Amino acid sequence: MWLLVLILGTITYYVIKRTIAPITNTSIWIIWLIMMTPALIWTVWYEIAEKDKSIPILLIIIPLVVCLILYLWIIGVGRVKLLPKQETEHQVLLHETENSKNGTQIIRPITAAEEKSLRECFSWRIYHLQDVNYRPQTILCHGKLKALPEKAYNSIKSNIEKVFGNRFLILFQEGLKGNHFFALVPNPHFKKEIEKPLKKPLLAFGLLLLTLLTTTMVGTFQIIGTEQELIENNFAIFLEGLPYSLGLISILGVHEFSHYLTTVRYKVAATFPYFIPIPFFLGTFGAFIQIKSPIPHRKALFDIAITGPLGGFLVTLPLLIWGISLSDVVPLPIEENVSLLNTQALDPRFSILFTILVKSVLGSHFIAGKVISLNPLAVAGYVGLIVTALNLIPVGQLDGGHIVHAMFGQKIAIMVGQLTRILMLILAMNRPEFLIWAILLFLMPIFDQPALNDVTELDNTRDFLGLCTLTLLLLILLPVPSFLVNWLQV
Repeated sequence: MWLLVLILGTITYYVIKRTIAPITNTSIWIIWLIMMTPALIWTVWYEIAEKDKSIPILLIIIPLVVCLILYLWIIGVGRVKLLPKQETEHQVLLHETENSKNGTQIIRPITAAEEKSLRECFSWRIYHLQDVNYRPQTILCHGKLKALPEKAYNSIKSNIEKVFGNRFLILFQEGLKGNHFFALVPNPHFKKEIEKPLKKPLLAFGLLLLTLLTTTMVGTFQIIGTEQELIENNFAIFLEGLPYSLGLISILGVHEFSHYLTTVRYKVAATFPYFIPIPFFLGTFGAFIQIKSPIPHRKALFDIAITGPLGGFLVTLPLLIWGISLSDVVPLPIEENVSLLNTQALDPRFSILFTILVKSVLGSHFIAGKVISLNPLAVAGYVGLIVTALNLIPVGQLDGGHIVHAMFGQKIAIMVGQLTRILMLILAMNRPEFLIWAILLFLMPIFDQPALNDVTELDNTRDFLGLCTLTLLLLILLPVPSFLVNWLQV
């Protein structure tokens, strides 16, 4: 249990540093401690309570509510101050001088002549510009949309680039009240003399080799259960962890390379996939890519987000089926040993899809009162299935959050994310193994970064594919209903 808390704490710190630290002066460690307090309280309770005693509901709700209030208050206290919506040029320049001492990037207000040129970029037949407002890091252009969003964005973006070149990034967004506005944000690559190398193939390859080593170790020691003395006498036994290692790395690698290749297609700057090796647990914390430039539009956002889970799932499915065929059917263990982490006696009925796959492969061998002891290859497929589901959860900056944002817009994505958090917590009440992810979802920022053109909607094909991935998420996470249990005789 404490290992899971350590993993959660590491991920939480990374999320805070990337998303919360830039908007507040409050210490990262204070925010981290507040966010981790519920998990620490619940872990202590599980350590000292009797095994068959469920956690009191008030012990779940009270820490969440109290820490949420403290979290919002502590961020608000240290929040970086923004200027009012409208301000004079003198105020902007004064604020720029003050913030330059603190290292805050403030745009240089455009001159009167430049503002006149900016206004001329908006044709009244496409977008009727009503006013231009200055913010510390943004120029907001409010008006009424008169043409199709994609046509309006492409036309106005082209006009602005003729006047300002690549000085600004041009964002087109929909406000919470349904109004559409343009925002000009300083381009971080404008007049940048020295660029750090984005691609680091030697680092990526080195991390891959280390992850191959650590996952093979885990496959040998923890999953196969080989004794260390046997490995020392016969190193060939160590290689028995390769089916798990190669299977898991293939799933994670295809997932991240699918993301990466899609960023290349849309000319979005991104790093190579980096694996994270650890010598315990699964042998790895997964893999990731870092996107270094804005997403151009919602279609690109959707494609980049969905290709990862789909690519990983297309590798997971055959590996899982193959691994299940090599696995053994064993009696249902006593209640204390029933867990989603017990791969030697795993009950697949926690998942509709997993149950259907096991029944299809093992047939009459898998019946009521039986569970399966997973082959190492099946363990890799099982982890891949869980990773696919967790990535598809429609919250914030997870792949599922990007997908819902691209399909329905940011406003609906926020509502879907809030509802998903609550439903995931309810699911965790029955499956404690999901509690750590339910907590993490509440700690994640609910907002997703908008695309440059965040207004143009998707086509019907992408919408349908997005709904299919959300259906896949439900098939993986939801337990088998009673009518399906009777029909499958499991």
